[in-house]
Amino acid sequence: MKRAVTIAIAMRIIIDRPVPGVAYSLQAKDGHPLDPARARDGEALAFDFVVRVGPGPRFFGDQVRPEGPVRRFVYVRIGQAAGDPASPWSRRMKVDLHDIDPDLLARAACGGILVTTVCGTGRDGSPACATVPVLRRALVAR
Repeated sequence: MKRAVTIAIAMRIIIDRPVPGVAYSLQAKDGHPLDPARARDGEALAFDFVVRVGPGPRFFGDQVRPEGPVRRFVYVRIGQAAGDPASPWSRRMKVDLHDIDPDLLARAACGGILVTTVCGTGRDGSPACATVPVLRRALVAR
């Protein structure tokens, strides 16, 4: 079977309003935390990575996780799951990729960074987890 041609796209996930003092990280290919960062009061966290996008669109990459035939997402690990054994939380949030607008993907293929912003704090004040809604998506210059 011939492998589909893919295009590398720079991505950034911004965690807006993360819980201060809590560690957040992307999940590495092997399932471990990747470059944890601790949230400071009032500061957003940003995680950069690259995905490969093929026809469909189909998403590939070290941080891309599949669920079913279409859904693709990235895990953000939180607290103990991000490598902080002293944290009272051990959570992951899912940031969906499969629903990115095809026009935005096409523009991102020409350059720039595709930025997805999500809220890092749940309604109860603890770290957001499970599937989080996207607050906004935009293409920014490198």
